[in-house]
Parts: sequence; C-alpha cells; structure tokens
Amino acid sequence: MFQRVIILLLLIITAATLAFAAPKATKNAPSPKEPPKPPIGRVVLEGKPLFTVQEKILSLTPEDRASRISARLARLARNPLFKAETITTIEGETTTDIATGEIIIMTVTEKDAEVTEKPRSDLAKEYAATIRAAIEETNYAYSIRSIVIGALYAILATAVLVALLIAITRLFPKLIARIQSYKGTRIRTIRFQSLDLLQEDRIVAFLITTARVFRMMLILILFYIYIPLVFSFFPWTRGFSAKLFQYFMLPLQKIWAAFASYLPNIFYIGIIIALTHFANKFCRFFFTQIEKKTIIIPGFFPEWADASFKIVRFLIIAFAAVVAFPYLPGAESPAFRGISVFLGVLFSLGSTSAVANVVAGVILAYMRAFKLSDRVKIADTVGDVVEKTLLVTRIRTIKNVDITIPNAMVLGSHIINYSSSAKDYGLILNTSVTIGYDEPWRKVHETLIEAAKATENILELPAPFVFQTSLDDFYVSYELNAYTEKPSIMAKIYSDLHQNIQEKFNEAGIEIMSPHYAQIRDGNRTTIPREYLPAGYEPEGIRIMRTEKDSPL
Repeated sequence: MFQRVIILLLLIITAATLAFAAPKATKNAPSPKEPPKPPIGRVVLEGKPLFTVQEKILSLTPEDRASRISARLARLARNPLFKAETITTIEGETTTDIATGEIIIMTVTEKDAEVTEKPRSDLAKEYAATIRAAIEETNYAYSIRSIVIGALYAILATAVLVALLIAITRLFPKLIARIQSYKGTRIRTIRFQSLDLLQEDRIVAFLITTARVFRMMLILILFYIYIPLVFSFFPWTRGFSAKLFQYFMLPLQKIWAAFASYLPNIFYIGIIIALTHFANKFCRFFFTQIEKKTIIIPGFFPEWADASFKIVRFLIIAFAAVVAFPYLPGAESPAFRGISVFLGVLFSLGSTSAVANVVAGVILAYMRAFKLSDRVKIADTVGDVVEKTLLVTRIRTIKNVDITIPNAMVLGSHIINYSSSAKDYGLILNTSVTIGYDEPWRKVHETLIEAAKATENILELPAPFVFQTSLDDFYVSYELNAYTEKPSIMAKIYSDLHQNIQEKFNEAGIEIMSPHYAQIRDGNRTTIPREYLPAGYEPEGIRIMRTEKDSPL
C-alpha cells in the first residue's frame, strides 16, 4: 500500500512538471533535401496570369522571358486597331514562333515542350489560343459598350448604397427609442434577493451602445463591399478590387492562423491562472483563520497574518507569471524582450521610494509596533491608526484629521503606542502642579489623589499616586499619576482631571502657584475664587512700618 502511494505521488509530480514545463522546440528528424525548384516566369496581361515558362533562351531567364512577353502583349492590347485573329504560329526546325504580322510575341522551344510533356506545335497553338482569348477579353473590357454597362452598374450600386444608408439612418433612431421605451417594462433590474446585480439603466445604456457600434460596423461593411464592387466595373480599376479584398482578408487569415497555432498555449495559461486563483484563495482562508485565532501556530502572532498573506500572494503571482511567460504570444521575440528590459529599468529607477515603503511596511508588520485602532504617537503626530498598508500608515487625530505617513518615515521615527499595554497594565496619565512651601505636602498628596478618584475613566486599582519631582525656588513640583484603560479618550480624561484638580484645591484652600507670581501684590489677599472663601472674609490691609534702619541719620 505504501509503495502504491509513493508511485501515485511520483506520477502526480511528473504530470505537474510536464504541465508547467516551458514549451520547447521539438527537433524533427532531418528530412531529405529536395532538389531546388527551377525558376518560373509568369506571363500576365492586365494583372491576369495566362501561362508560365520554365526554360531560358540564351541568356534570358524564365523571369526575363515572361516579363518581355507580358510587355509585348500589353502593347498589343492597348492598340485599338489590333485584331486578335492575326495571331498565328510559325513552325521552324527547332522552335515555333507565336507572331502577329512581323512582330514575334514569343518563341516556344523544344525544352518548353519537354517540360510540359506536349508536342512543340500543340503547346505553341495552346499558348496562341490563350493569348488571343486574353486580348479579345481585354479589348471587350475597354470597349465603349463595356464601359457604359459598368457605369450603369456603378450607378445602380451607388443607388442601392444610398438607399441602405438612408434606411439605416432612419431605422436606428427608432430602434434606440424602442430600447428606451422598454426600460422598466421588458428591461428591468436584475436582482438576487435584495442585491441589485445589474441596474436597468446600465442594461439600457449597454444595449444602446451595442446598437450604435453595430450601426457603425454595418456602414463600414457596406462601404467595403461597395468600393471594390464599383472598381470591378471598370477595366482601369479592376485590379484594385482584388487588392482591396486581399488587404482585408490577408490580415484576417494571418490572425486566424496565429490564433489557431497559439490555441494550445491558451489552455496552459488557463490552467496556470486557475491554479493561481485557488492557491490564493487557500492562502487567504489559511491566514484569515490564523488572524481569527482558529488556527494557532506557536511563535506566529495573529498580527502577522495579513502581512504574511500579502507576501505569499505576491510570491504565488510572481511564480505563476514566470511559469506562464513562455506561453505568452511573442515571448521569444526580440521586441518583447526589449520592452521587458525597458520596463524593468523604468521600474527599478522610478520605484526606489515605493520599494523602500513596501519593505518598511513588511518590517513594521513583523515588529508589531501597533495595530488598527491603537492610539499612537509617530514623530509629532498623535492619533488612532485607521489604516495599515504596505506603502503608508494613516493616522486620525483627535481633531478628525487624517494624516498619511509613508512607512519608510514611520520606520525611521520613534513610535509611542498608548494602547498596547493599556488593557493588561493600564496607561498611566500624569500631570504636574506647583504648590508653595507653606502648604503641607501630605495635604497636597491627598488633594491630588482625591481629584484623580473623582475623574471619570480613572481606575481605582491600581490606585493613583503622587511624585514630588523637584524643589524649586518658590514652589514644590508635584506629579500626579493615575491609571486608565481608555487611551483613545485620553485628551478628555486629561481635561476632566485638570478640572477636578482645580476644584479640589479650591475646596481645600490651597493656592496653585503655576506659574509662580513675580509681581508685587497684597499678600494678604488669597488667590482662591470668591465662592470658596468663608463668609464675611475681608483681607487685612497692607501695613507699611518704618524701622530704625530706614530712619534718616
């Protein structure tokens, strides 16, 4: 059983290797060399081939013979007084001449007869008959009667074209109006339960666009048929008719031949795309389950799932592109390779900062410096993380201002995360006040702690505490520290805490010497607000007394 499983796995690996292998040119067995074909000269009149010659006479090649014969026939055909009946054959000892009067049109040799395997005289008579028929046909084509008939046919074709264009011009507006009238009746929004898959406006717009494209194509087809048809009615332009059809059909034939030869590669590319799609879906499912903590891998944090999925997806797409590259049309052509190198150089030169941001984004993801909705401080920016991408990080401040920071700048700055330890240990908020030396420090500590406990969203446990940070010239600096679990509203908590500190100190009759006073004032008048003073409070007046030291000598 184990051996069968191993054999099955080997077969699957072999099949996959063959499926993804780059197409290689098969070396065919060398075919026996065929003898070179003799040159052929084609005799033509008004672009119409008559016959061929394959033997040379003296120094004249078959092509030269055919060219000279065609030129003589063209001169005879242009002569309106020439009669085709005058073309005869003249027998010689080794050759037979085809002539008219004293003009020799061509000479048929024994070698020409041997090639065609016909008697020389019979071959010459056959050529003469062909020439007479061609000249008679040419003379008829250039006759007045033929030209008049061609003109009548051209007028008829033009009338038919104009009639069809008028019909199209009148029909299509009615068709578009009919399509618009079907809106809401026969053409309705395509829905799946409560989801609109395709709205009726889009369907109507698509049908109208399709009708207009069809009208344009129909007009082009009519002109394409009309122009060669009119050209074919006149002998001077008859050759253009075949050329126009050839100009149109030759590209179509080449496109079809290229498509037919390329068709097997389409299946390879389709299989590669399908496998890549399913591989991406599987990776997305796998890393999503890791992020949801459904799948737990020791040492792999859930915060890494999104960044890891993006990296794996990029590698899968890159591998698929490398495998599918040989199957692309023109992949082996120098032009395709040149464009690939050019685009690679442009990408390398123009994406330095982008690549740096992507690398920084990956590093930040694995650093676990912050996650979405964390309250952070990056350089001088404080706010909540609302978006993390491979290129940028977006911070929303307490003023609802979105700030976009490139990841390279984030990585190069110090990052303060207020939320990372708030749930487990609590975030310590601190603020300082300065109180004069005349107030007992124990009373100040008690008042600050009472103010902290009276503030909403400040934790009772761990309890608030106070540090005396410095003993200055005119006052003592006290630092109040209090815990909270909600760093996202720390600005409001600070505001409430400062309000409660003022409230509690005023109730306790303690002056806050922040900043200290540097001006002369009535020292007997306290700085506590009036509502906190005892009833009937009146400050004592300032008494200035002269001392013996101040008396004049």
